[in-house]
Amino acid sequence: MLTTLRDRRAAAVALAACGALLLTACSGDGGSSGGDAGAAAQAVTVAGVEIKQDAALHAALPDAVRKAGKVRVATDVPYPPFEMYIAEGKTEMTGLDHDLGQALGAKLGVRFEFTAQKFDGIVPAIQAGKYDAAISAITDNKEREKVVDFVDYSASGTGILVEAGNPHGIVTLNDLCGRPVAVQTGTNQQKLLDKQQDACKAAGRPAVDVQAFPKDSDAQLALRSAKVIADVLTKPAAGWTAKTADGGKAFQVVDDPAAPGGYNASPNGVAVSKDLPGLTDAVQKALQQLIDDGSLAKIYDKYGVASIAVEQATKNGAVD
Repeated sequence: MLTTLRDRRAAAVALAACGALLLTACSGDGGSSGGDAGAAAQAVTVAGVEIKQDAALHAALPDAVRKAGKVRVATDVPYPPFEMYIAEGKTEMTGLDHDLGQALGAKLGVRFEFTAQKFDGIVPAIQAGKYDAAISAITDNKEREKVVDFVDYSASGTGILVEAGNPHGIVTLNDLCGRPVAVQTGTNQQKLLDKQQDACKAAGRPAVDVQAFPKDSDAQLALRSAKVIADVLTKPAAGWTAKTADGGKAFQVVDDPAAPGGYNASPNGVAVSKDLPGLTDAVQKALQQLIDDGSLAKIYDKYGVASIAVEQATKNGAVD
């Protein structure tokens, strides 16, 4: 069973640490732009990389999108590190998905206009024609592929957060056997630890001492106070926490070579209306360019989640 990234119960991380939006030539939300030539001449700097329009991709866009000069994008915010506001009380957005949208828009020569939308209403709103696409850490699965198309840009699952320096030498889930480990109650991560008990038993080792907490912030506090030796949570949330907590000095993420994107990793994609196949194709080609020239890796690294990046921009890559 795939781990759904949008398990909000497993992503409680502080918003106060989010960095300023690194954009120089286009805004992320609000406003409108019209005309085929409006955004075409502008470049955008994202994560320190200047990204310019690909004329062929711009020309291949659906007429309606090209003439509007924008792609209407739904996103559910906040959900760090993917979706955040630049500061509490502000409406300007930042985050990995927002940066990705600005980079894709720059490649395509149009603006990706983000609008906040409750997560469970995103796909229906695309079907209704309110939005052209969504970038919101959406898991690409077969059920959703029936009504929208996906261009997959990451693969992520469960990660292990440990004290900086990894003093207990945690490398894999098996290293948690017989040790106290924190997790948020009712999450897929808790289910993963429950399954791990069988692996511990098969290896002749004691069971994981699972300590469940109402919020992941409580689990992090237990790790800080050495009551546990690890916190098990989604890998993107783990990466962001390690990147931002105490200036990056409090924690680090365990990178198991056998699970670079995390355990039970599933693809996350840009969801695009099935009425706009030309937009799906253009987004896929633009994303592949960002992968090939290293821009995507720099965006991911900005948020501490380089390990969830993909090497190929696949279309409808659900495996369930």
